[in-house]
Amino acid sequence: MEKAQLNIRPARPEEAGLVLEFIKKLAVYEKCADEVVADEATLYHSMFVEKSAEVVFAEEGSTIVGFALFFHNFSTFVGRKGLYLEDLFILPEKRGLGYGKALLKYLAKLAVERNCGRMEWICLDWNKPALTVYRSIGAVPMDEWTVQRLDEEALKRFAKD
Repeated sequence: MEKAQLNIRPARPEEAGLVLEFIKKLAVYEKCADEVVADEATLYHSMFVEKSAEVVFAEEGSTIVGFALFFHNFSTFVGRKGLYLEDLFILPEKRGLGYGKALLKYLAKLAVERNCGRMEWICLDWNKPALTVYRSIGAVPMDEWTVQRLDEEALKRFAKD
């Protein structure tokens, strides 16, 4: 089967609800659907008012088949901002067609255009298909680093005193 033309474009303000739908689909895939507390209004505010995150959609014809949500971080060692990919998701029936790799390439080009020193993301250890794609584009695991997190409750407790 020949794949349709893929278009990658930024999300529009009226698509905050669609962004939330894709976040929920990703959460189901990652086996943590009960952890999604985001809502459409919060996403709208974060993406289109504060501009603290950006989203691009992958469209096959007029059908949205995937998304990527990202923001800029900063590397003190490099002395420049980086592009941090928070989420990437392709609909299950559209996987294996190169759409995830196309989203990654789009973001890599964007990072170069924006003079970023790095592009980084995390991946669940069990997500072998994604890890295979990441190795194929030259990404390397940062095995010596571990992610640390204060969730909302821990953050409030720690900040309190």
